[in-house]
Amino acid sequence: MTRIDLSVTAARRALGSLVSMDESDDAIVARYASAVWSHLVEPGDSAAGRLVAGLGAVQALRVIAEAAWTDAVDPRDIVEGCKRWLPRLDQEAIALGLQRADRAGVALITRADPAWPRQLDDLDAHAPLCLWVRGDPAVLRRLQPSVAIVGARAATSYGEHVALELAADLAGGGIPIVSGGAYGIDGAAHRATLRAGGVTVALSAGGVDRAYPAGNADLLDRVAATGAIVSEVPCGSAPTKWRFLQRNRLIAALSTATVVVEAGWRSGSLNTAGHAAALSRPLGAVPGPITSAASAGTHRLLREYGAQCITSAADIRDLLGLSAGPALVADTFNPQTDDSTRVRDALSVRAWRSSPDIARRAGMATEDVEAILGLLDLDGAVTRGAAGWRLAPSAK
Repeated sequence: MTRIDLSVTAARRALGSLVSMDESDDAIVARYASAVWSHLVEPGDSAAGRLVAGLGAVQALRVIAEAAWTDAVDPRDIVEGCKRWLPRLDQEAIALGLQRADRAGVALITRADPAWPRQLDDLDAHAPLCLWVRGDPAVLRRLQPSVAIVGARAATSYGEHVALELAADLAGGGIPIVSGGAYGIDGAAHRATLRAGGVTVALSAGGVDRAYPAGNADLLDRVAATGAIVSEVPCGSAPTKWRFLQRNRLIAALSTATVVVEAGWRSGSLNTAGHAAALSRPLGAVPGPITSAASAGTHRLLREYGAQCITSAADIRDLLGLSAGPALVADTFNPQTDDSTRVRDALSVRAWRSSPDIARRAGMATEDVEAILGLLDLDGAVTRGAAGWRLAPSAK
């Protein structure tokens, strides 16, 4: 039988500076239990997710450590899960991981913390059990809206240039950028955001106490200084192929929209795009030269997966559903009512939108929206087509 000390004294001692002085004893033990679970499981373990969701981190640990089966979850989850988890239930090894986090100034964020990004809960049983953060954990609650800019590590000069331009424009306008901290497109997106004075978050497949890739150590230090580096695996963990693939689901879940700038036919960025699509997050892809193998994946997203064609930061704002703002239309149109302004804000100059979609974006009844669209049509401010409505180019 495997045992682990879940007393308040043991939890305080193991967590060190990872616990605040004003936390209750129960909260401290729960925080410690969440940290222990992150040492036991591989990212995306749905059996562990269901067990912890059903019982709480503390009771779930007691169940597997004491073989105290429960009807709260499917016992097959526990039996099979214990084969994976119990070999890692080593209190000394877990203490070493926590000491690494303490020395590196890493924060431990659980669902009980104000900094927990609620959009991760969309992953359901596959959501992380806790997060390890180097930098400012509060940044994680400021990622709505945000954009994931991802792509090939072996990026071309074209791909890096596009990533730099898109990230700088968005970040300069106050939209945070999320990426994976890798070479190529990821690194270009992080660098451009930092130069624009924006906020960027890097998701790591290994422990955040050491930079990966090592060649981006300086860049990741700068990301942590103003934003955050985040992982669901504890400090000291090595990045593996599985962890990279699972890391991609966090990139997609944290962000409001995902844009793939450049990707080959088998690029890992397509995995991120797949997670975004599964979560019903908006997905965009940047076209490249038809002769470039580095853009074969993005062309595949455009052709087969309904990704929106991205040629500028304005396209991404449209993907996010953000209005161009009244400053762009004040000279050409003087709206007669506040409702008219709301309808115009819900329209795009590029994408056709149906009346119900416009009503949803404007927060109005469909019949009211259709009446205002008719008036705007008479004024030449909107265009109607088979696919719906959009702002007339002259109305920009």
